[in-house]
Amino acid sequence: MARDADGEDRLRNPAGAASPPDGPPRTQPAPPPRPGLSYSSPAPIVVVPPAPGSVRVARNLWLFSFVAGLAVLVGSFLTRDSHLERLRSVVQETAPGGDETAITTATAIVFWGSIGALLLVMLLEAAMLGVVAGRQGWARLALVPLLAGHVLVMVVTATFLVPPGDAGSYVAILWGIEILLAFIGLVLFFFPSAAAWLRSGW
Repeated sequence: MARDADGEDRLRNPAGAASPPDGPPRTQPAPPPRPGLSYSSPAPIVVVPPAPGSVRVARNLWLFSFVAGLAVLVGSFLTRDSHLERLRSVVQETAPGGDETAITTATAIVFWGSIGALLLVMLLEAAMLGVVAGRQGWARLALVPLLAGHVLVMVVTATFLVPPGDAGSYVAILWGIEILLAFIGLVLFFFPSAAAWLRSGW
């Protein structure tokens, strides 16, 4: 230890000790700027009210009606050979003396076209049902002409898809159940509780 002239002690640097490098001292990076004050409050969390009982029952009735309609289509597909044979005779009676290839083609068009028309109507109804479940009230109005068109398509395709005998009776019963359930479900969508729930989604 060495003593300076002013009387203060100072430790000498031992041999081999590193001396601080010459040059300007290091500067710390400036902190990031603080965000300014926000004068806008966050959007409130929208609470979706639960669907009333009328909407839940209506939705289930429509789903059961789809099951009944699909049962007819699946049954027609599984028994397509008998349907095509029966329709072949119907086409031959409608256009006697026609070419065999033309009759076969017309028979296939009639059968598959009938199934396709019914399936298309059901898909449109299912799409509108999903829109109603999303609390869009206009979709229940769209279900009215769709259901009426469904009945019209059934009347037109009954000649081609309803076989004679007991099998035809089962098809008619399933179609009747399908339309009845869909109609009741449509009426429930216009109940006051359902209407208030749909209006709250606007």
